[in-house]
Amino acid sequence: MGFAVSDELLGTVAPIVVYWLYSGIYVALSSLESYRLHSKAEEEEKNLVSKSSVVKGVLLQQLVQAVVAIILFTITGSDAEVDKKFSLLVLVRQFVTAMIVLDTWQYFIHRYMHHNKFLYKHIHSQHHRLIVPYAYGALYNHPVEGLLLDTVGGALSFLISGMSPRTSIFFFSFATIKTVDDHCGLWLPGNLFHMVFKNNSAYHDVHHQLYGSKFNFSQPFFVVWDRILGTYMPYTLEKRADGGLEARPTKEFKDD
Repeated sequence: MGFAVSDELLGTVAPIVVYWLYSGIYVALSSLESYRLHSKAEEEEKNLVSKSSVVKGVLLQQLVQAVVAIILFTITGSDAEVDKKFSLLVLVRQFVTAMIVLDTWQYFIHRYMHHNKFLYKHIHSQHHRLIVPYAYGALYNHPVEGLLLDTVGGALSFLISGMSPRTSIFFFSFATIKTVDDHCGLWLPGNLFHMVFKNNSAYHDVHHQLYGSKFNFSQPFFVVWDRILGTYMPYTLEKRADGGLEARPTKEFKDD
């Protein structure tokens, strides 16, 4: 007698499992100093929050996301009939739509949290305690930010794209892997994300530095909004004297 797992349950649990598994891979690779964007010593010295606090914060956000996912799936119901009429064209359209919606939502909310001094001080600055990002800190946010930026953004991308719970398993697992990769702090040769997306670990690392805090707001997929609205900070990857790599701006920028 088999045990059937519903798409709704998989859609809720899969991104959480993927997050910790993929983060674990990067933790195992973090000893490769020649591919790090910051040294291990910098990570320990510059970051303003303990790793245990980061883990607790991420687990809290994932709990909230799981509750919201269950509510969404309950409201929208199972789209079994849609899944039976599988169409690659429809799947691609839903993925692209969801990516655009998520990128647009996160760009404007993220940017506003930087420009509103109250929101930055009391909410968004928690994420920027990680001056040197690492993989499992990707979802380390203030609970309000986690709800507003990631959870609501994900819900909107799910609803507007019209994807089914089964499709959401793949989309949100993909989005999770991409977000973890952007915060991994490594520039590994052959990384497909770095080849396909301009928005990558080096691009986002620039944003986590003081000089880049008013630039590179786009996440997690494209850099379109940064380019359109003048918040794009180009960079070059340079070798550090002590080994490893560093993302450096290609020209001088001044904060407003």
